[in-house]
Amino acid sequence: MRSKGGVLELAVLGLLHESPMHGYELRKRLNTLLGVFRAFSYGSLYPCLKQLLGQGLIMEEDQETVAVRPAATRRSKIVYKLTAEGKERLQELLSEAGPASWEDEGFGVHFAFFAHTRADVRLRILEGRRSRLEERREGVRAALARTRERVDNYTLELQQHGLESVEREVRWLNELIGRERAQQDEENR
Repeated sequence: MRSKGGVLELAVLGLLHESPMHGYELRKRLNTLLGVFRAFSYGSLYPCLKQLLGQGLIMEEDQETVAVRPAATRRSKIVYKLTAEGKERLQELLSEAGPASWEDEGFGVHFAFFAHTRADVRLRILEGRRSRLEERREGVRAALARTRERVDNYTLELQQHGLESVEREVRWLNELIGRERAQQDEENR
């Protein structure tokens, strides 16, 4: 998962693992599930679906639409389903715990599918994310210290807001990591 395409690939495969769906429904689910992190457009979704079809990771099925229109104007919807190869690829993507999985671009998508991710991988992703944010927090603190006297109050407020947001996420990650470790300890007893 080194790119936006990889993030979208994980999101699509993860949702299709839950149930087959057509493109419009898939886009709605992506936006609902991951809307906090990003909104996907048809312009990025359909090329991704075409690529996944070409790789044999998903397949298409025609599904007759139920409509109140005359039979001559009814169109069938294409429903996308995960293939066995797609399930294997999803598991491969869910087992990745490197930097791409804890950076801003990939973290939210990985987190959305934590229910299907092994506990050790979840913990590595959470710890990696926390480490990255702690680095960011120190950078913001240093920038605030350097520029405090040279910026106007609004810029200072914006920088303070950014620092508080990072600190809040670090606290949240600490809680999640604590729960993950406690759960692992409980399972190891």
